[in-house]
Amino acid sequence: MLLDDGRHRDWRPRIVAVDGRSGSGKTTLAERLRTTVPGAEVVHTDDIAWWHSRFGWHDLMINGVLEPLHRGQSVHYLPPAWASHGRAGQIDVSAQASVVIIEGVGAARRELAHLLDAAVWVQSDFAEAKRRAILRDGGDAPASERWHAWMTEELPFLAADRPWERATIIVAGTPDIMHDHTREVVIAAPVPVTADTSRQGPWRSP
Repeated sequence: MLLDDGRHRDWRPRIVAVDGRSGSGKTTLAERLRTTVPGAEVVHTDDIAWWHSRFGWHDLMINGVLEPLHRGQSVHYLPPAWASHGRAGQIDVSAQASVVIIEGVGAARRELAHLLDAAVWVQSDFAEAKRRAILRDGGDAPASERWHAWMTEELPFLAADRPWERATIIVAGTPDIMHDHTREVVIAAPVPVTADTSRQGPWRSP
Protein backbone atom coordinates (compact mmCIF):
# COMPACT_ATOMS: atom_id res chain seq x y z
CA MET A 1 0.00 0.00 0.00
CA LEU A 2 1.24 3.50 -0.83
CA LEU A 3 1.11 6.61 1.32
CA ASP A 4 -0.03 9.97 -0.06
CA ASP A 5 3.53 10.93 -1.01
CA GLY A 6 4.04 7.73 -3.00
CA ARG A 7 6.18 5.90 -0.44
CA HIS A 8 5.42 2.37 0.67
CA ARG A 9 3.89 2.09 4.12
CA ASP A 10 6.87 0.09 5.36
CA TRP A 11 9.30 2.85 4.36
CA ARG A 12 11.73 3.82 7.12
CA PRO A 13 15.25 5.27 7.37
CA ARG A 14 18.08 2.84 6.72
CA ILE A 15 20.13 2.29 9.88
CA VAL A 16 23.92 2.05 9.69
CA ALA A 17 26.23 1.48 12.67
CA VAL A 18 29.73 2.96 12.76
CA ASP A 19 31.68 1.03 15.38
CA GLY A 20 35.32 0.79 16.42
CA ARG A 21 37.58 1.18 19.41
CA SER A 22 37.94 4.54 21.12
CA GLY A 23 40.05 7.00 19.14
CA SER A 24 39.67 5.12 15.87
CA GLY A 25 37.93 7.93 13.97
CA LYS A 26 34.30 6.80 14.24
CA THR A 27 32.87 10.25 14.95
CA THR A 28 34.77 11.82 12.07
CA LEU A 29 33.64 9.10 9.66
CA ALA A 30 30.02 9.38 10.82
CA GLU A 31 30.11 13.14 10.26
CA ARG A 32 31.60 12.67 6.80
CA LEU A 33 28.81 10.26 5.95
CA ARG A 34 26.19 12.64 7.34
CA THR A 35 27.42 15.52 5.20
CA THR A 36 27.78 13.31 2.11
CA VAL A 37 24.44 11.49 2.21
CA PRO A 38 21.47 13.85 1.75
CA GLY A 39 19.03 13.57 4.63
CA ALA A 40 21.31 11.51 6.89
CA GLU A 41 21.28 11.97 10.68
CA VAL A 42 23.61 10.75 13.45
CA VAL A 43 22.90 9.32 16.91
CA HIS A 44 25.90 9.03 19.26
CA THR A 45 25.97 6.11 21.68
CA ASP A 46 27.69 8.47 24.15
CA ASP A 47 24.45 10.43 24.37
CA ILE A 48 22.47 7.27 25.14
CA ALA A 49 25.07 6.13 27.69
CA TRP A 50 25.52 9.51 29.40
CA TRP A 51 25.47 9.04 33.21
CA HIS A 52 23.94 5.58 32.67
CA SER A 53 26.54 2.93 31.84
CA ARG A 54 29.57 2.66 29.60
CA PHE A 55 28.24 -0.42 27.82
CA GLY A 56 24.96 -1.41 29.50
CA TRP A 57 22.78 0.83 27.30
CA HIS A 58 21.59 -1.42 24.48
CA ASP A 59 18.01 -1.57 25.82
CA LEU A 60 17.82 2.23 25.80
CA MET A 61 19.02 2.37 22.19
CA ILE A 62 16.55 -0.30 21.13
CA ASN A 63 13.50 1.06 22.93
CA GLY A 64 14.23 4.76 22.54
CA VAL A 65 15.69 4.96 19.03
CA LEU A 66 15.83 1.84 16.87
CA GLU A 67 12.40 0.34 17.36
CA PRO A 68 10.57 3.66 16.78
CA LEU A 69 12.57 4.13 13.56
CA HIS A 70 11.64 0.63 12.45
CA ARG A 71 8.00 1.56 12.98
CA GLY A 72 8.50 4.62 10.76
CA GLN A 73 8.18 6.99 13.72
CA SER A 74 10.29 10.02 14.49
CA VAL A 75 12.39 9.80 17.65
CA HIS A 76 11.99 12.26 20.52
CA TYR A 77 13.79 10.40 23.25
CA LEU A 78 14.83 11.62 26.69
CA PRO A 79 17.24 9.07 28.20
CA PRO A 80 16.44 8.57 31.89
CA ALA A 81 19.77 9.95 33.12
CA TRP A 82 19.27 13.21 31.23
CA ALA A 83 16.25 14.05 33.34
CA SER A 84 17.76 12.91 36.63
CA HIS A 85 21.01 14.85 36.02
CA GLY A 86 19.47 17.99 34.56
CA ARG A 87 20.72 17.71 30.99
CA ALA A 88 18.60 19.83 28.68
CA GLY A 89 17.14 18.69 25.38
CA GLN A 90 16.48 15.24 23.98
CA ILE A 91 17.54 12.95 21.16
CA ASP A 92 15.60 13.86 18.03
CA VAL A 93 15.69 11.87 14.79
CA SER A 94 13.28 12.44 11.92
CA ALA A 95 11.37 9.54 10.43
CA GLN A 96 12.05 11.28 7.10
CA ALA A 97 15.82 10.79 7.44
CA SER A 98 17.30 8.83 4.56
CA VAL A 99 19.91 7.14 6.76
CA VAL A 100 20.38 7.12 10.52
CA ILE A 101 23.99 6.56 11.54
CA ILE A 102 24.49 5.05 14.99
CA GLU A 103 28.03 5.98 16.06
CA GLY A 104 30.12 4.85 18.99
CA VAL A 105 31.90 1.96 20.65
CA GLY A 106 29.36 -0.87 20.60
CA ALA A 107 27.14 0.64 17.89
CA ALA A 108 27.19 -2.69 16.04
CA ARG A 109 26.97 -4.80 19.18
CA ARG A 110 25.25 -8.17 19.08
CA GLU A 111 22.03 -6.99 20.76
CA LEU A 112 21.44 -4.38 18.03
CA ALA A 113 22.44 -6.43 15.00
CA HIS A 114 18.89 -7.46 14.01
CA LEU A 115 17.88 -3.79 13.82
CA LEU A 116 20.78 -2.64 11.64
CA ASP A 117 20.85 -2.54 7.85
CA ALA A 118 24.64 -2.30 7.68
CA ALA A 119 27.61 -2.00 10.01
CA VAL A 120 30.99 -0.35 9.55
CA TRP A 121 33.95 -1.33 11.71
CA VAL A 122 36.68 1.32 11.89
CA GLN A 123 39.87 -0.65 12.42
CA SER A 124 42.75 1.16 14.12
CA ASP A 125 46.19 0.64 15.54
CA PHE A 126 45.79 0.50 19.32
CA ALA A 127 48.74 2.74 20.16
CA GLU A 128 47.73 5.39 17.63
CA ALA A 129 44.10 5.32 18.77
CA LYS A 130 45.27 5.78 22.37
CA ARG A 131 47.50 8.72 21.41
CA ARG A 132 44.73 10.43 19.49
CA ALA A 133 42.06 9.87 22.14
CA ILE A 134 44.21 11.26 24.95
CA LEU A 135 45.23 14.23 22.81
CA ARG A 136 41.59 14.87 21.92
CA ASP A 137 40.66 14.99 25.60
CA GLY A 138 43.36 17.52 26.43
CA GLY A 139 46.57 15.49 26.35
CA ASP A 140 47.13 15.78 30.09
CA ALA A 141 47.28 13.35 33.03
CA PRO A 142 43.49 13.39 33.66
CA ALA A 143 42.89 12.55 29.99
CA SER A 144 45.27 9.61 30.31
CA GLU A 145 43.54 8.45 33.48
CA ARG A 146 40.14 8.60 31.74
CA TRP A 147 41.52 6.52 28.88
CA HIS A 148 42.83 3.79 31.17
CA ALA A 149 39.61 3.73 33.20
CA TRP A 150 37.58 3.37 30.01
CA MET A 151 39.83 0.58 28.71
CA THR A 152 39.07 -1.54 31.79
CA GLU A 153 35.57 -1.94 30.34
CA GLU A 154 36.04 -1.41 26.60
CA LEU A 155 38.66 -4.11 26.06
CA PRO A 156 36.69 -6.99 27.66
CA PHE A 157 33.47 -5.75 26.04
CA LEU A 158 34.94 -5.79 22.53
CA ALA A 159 36.75 -9.07 23.13
CA ALA A 160 33.46 -10.72 24.08
CA ASP A 161 31.20 -9.06 21.48
CA ARG A 162 33.60 -9.00 18.46
CA PRO A 163 31.49 -6.60 16.35
CA TRP A 164 34.04 -6.56 13.53
CA GLU A 165 32.97 -10.10 12.68
CA ARG A 166 29.49 -8.79 11.80
CA ALA A 167 30.69 -5.74 9.87
CA THR A 168 29.44 -5.11 6.35
CA ILE A 169 32.65 -3.23 5.61
CA ILE A 170 35.88 -2.55 7.50
CA VAL A 171 37.50 0.87 7.20
CA ALA A 172 41.12 1.54 8.13
CA GLY A 173 40.99 4.43 10.58
CA THR A 174 44.77 4.69 11.02
CA PRO A 175 47.36 4.32 8.26
CA ASP A 176 49.82 1.83 9.75
CA ILE A 177 47.71 -1.32 9.97
CA MET A 178 47.53 -4.40 7.76
CA HIS A 179 44.63 -4.42 5.28
CA ASP A 180 42.67 -7.23 3.73
CA HIS A 181 41.95 -5.48 0.46
CA THR A 182 39.00 -7.76 -0.28
CA ARG A 183 37.10 -6.33 2.71
CA GLU A 184 38.75 -3.07 3.71
CA VAL A 185 39.01 0.43 2.37
CA VAL A 186 41.38 3.13 3.57
CA ILE A 187 40.42 6.69 4.48
CA ALA A 188 42.59 8.70 2.12
CA ALA A 189 43.33 11.59 4.49
CA PRO A 190 44.38 11.02 8.11
CA VAL A 191 41.60 11.76 10.58
CA PRO A 192 42.39 15.09 12.28
CA VAL A 193 42.79 15.15 16.04
CA THR A 194 41.55 18.11 18.05
CA ALA A 195 40.53 18.57 21.65
CA ASP A 196 36.83 17.74 21.97
CA THR A 197 34.83 19.09 24.88
CA SER A 198 31.43 18.80 23.19
CA ARG A 199 30.49 15.39 24.60
CA GLN A 200 29.39 15.51 28.21
CA GLY A 201 29.53 13.28 31.25
CA PRO A 202 31.57 10.44 32.68
CA TRP A 203 30.39 7.81 30.21
CA ARG A 204 31.64 9.51 27.05
CA SER A 205 34.08 7.37 25.12
CA PRO A 206 37.70 8.56 25.36
